[in-house]
Formats: sequence, C-alpha cells, structure tokens
Amino acid sequence: MLNNAFEPPIQQILLPEFNQNGVAVFIKREDLFHPFISGNKWRKLKYVLHDAKLKNKTHLVSFGGAYSNHLLALANAGASFGFKTTGFVRGEEVNNHMLGLCKTFGMQLIFTNRSDYQNKKILYNDFALENPDTYFIDEGGKGELAAKGCEEILADVTDFTYVLCAVGTGTTLAGIAKFAHKKNIIAEGICVLKGAEEIEKEVQALAGISVKIHTQFHCGGYAKTTPELYHFMDYFSEKTGILLDQVYTGKLMWGVKQLIDETYFKPGSKILVIHTGGLLGLLSRYKSLQ
Repeated sequence: MLNNAFEPPIQQILLPEFNQNGVAVFIKREDLFHPFISGNKWRKLKYVLHDAKLKNKTHLVSFGGAYSNHLLALANAGASFGFKTTGFVRGEEVNNHMLGLCKTFGMQLIFTNRSDYQNKKILYNDFALENPDTYFIDEGGKGELAAKGCEEILADVTDFTYVLCAVGTGTTLAGIAKFAHKKNIIAEGICVLKGAEEIEKEVQALAGISVKIHTQFHCGGYAKTTPELYHFMDYFSEKTGILLDQVYTGKLMWGVKQLIDETYFKPGSKILVIHTGGLLGLLSRYKSLQ
C-alpha cells in the first residue's frame, strides 16, 4: 500500500545555472512516492481508484503508448489494490521493459492500430460489452478526478512565486494551477510534444483560469530528443544526484534553465519545479548498450 502520509521533500537546486538573475529554483520530489506509481501517476489515480471501488468496479481499462508510465502505474495499482487491468496500447505489437512489467503485474495488453486508437470510447464500449465490471480511465489518467488529485501536490507548499511542471495531457498542470491560484502562485507548464495549442484550452477549462504553457522546448516532439538534451540531463544528474527522464522531466528542467537564461522570471522569484517521476522510461535510452 502507498503511504498517504508521506509528503515528498522540496530541495533547492544548487547549480549556478539555476540560481542566476536573482532567482532561486527548488524541486518537489514527487518521484520518491513509489517505484512504479510514482509522481503524478499516484496523484492522478488516487481518486479514480476510490471512485471505481465506490461503483463496485473490479476491472480497470485504460490507454497508452508502448512506453507508457501511466499503464505501468495502473498495472501495479491494480495488482496492489485488487483490480484486474487491461491496457489498449497504441501501435503494432512490441516487447519492451515497460510492457513486460505491465504483463508481470497482470495487465492484459491489447495492441491497437493508430486509427482505431483515436476512438477510445468506442474501443472501451466494445470491450465493456463482454466485461461489464470495467471502469474507463482515459489516456494518461486525465480527467476531473485526476486533476483533483494533482491539486494536492501543492497542499503544503507556500512562499513560491512560480510553480512549473511538464505537460503531456495537461491534467497535472490543471490541478496544480487551480490550487496555485488560491495561494497567489503562478503556475505554468513546459509542453513535451508538438502542436499542443489545444492542450492549453483543455487545461484552462479544467482549471477554470488562464494558464501559460511554453511550447518551444519539446526537442522535436513527444519522446523526441537531441544530443543537447541528453548532455544537459547527464550534467544535471551528475551534479545533483537527481535523475531526469528524456520524455518529461528532462525537457521540463531544460526549459526552466533556458527561461532563466532569457530572464523570463522576474528577479527575486522563487521557482518550484515538480518532478513527476516516470523514471523507468529512462531505461529505453540505454537499450543500445545491451
């Protein structure tokens, strides 16, 4: 069982690149929550799992790519809390360490071509006809209950000027922004994929306020990387002991550094960066070394 009393620590990033132009950068270590249901994955699933229990549902169904941190978190949560799990996986059938762990935790995987995958509700409804005890969870766990859980990331946070997180579906940012607004903290996001203009509208609809998303730090698109990004990630980890992944947190910290370089933040700002976990995806970087 996860320890609900555990509150991830906040630590300062003591690197000159992050403490210039009169600003100071801190990181909230949500990655320390759990090895598989880490960071925002637990925050997003917490109230979803509770709702499924209330509705007497025993079978969780969700969606993700071949390296989905969300599917792995859901598979482990299902094994931990007594649910069956099924994951619709986007694209052709493949084998990798993430999907292998999903299977180890008992998740049924259904590989789905990219065209059909766009119609998730249809896929789910067809599946639910023969599996009436199922509970629908959208890709990445996104939704109102997930945003509610993400609000709690800032429950014990005070005295910051900005809070930033990586943006995929936008649910985490929506929850953070809604709560940050009550504390007069400016919440902004670093988007990790191309063509994310619609995500900003979805975040604002969920949060009920205007939220800024920086869209220039995606390094070519979702799960795309550059040598500069990897160099930065290695330097950051070597100097801080904190791992970053190439899909989310690496781009987040890289974006924050560049915004500081560009004097985007006003002098005297205290910046809180949310480490959303999902570090097992980092292992795919080293598969060529096997």
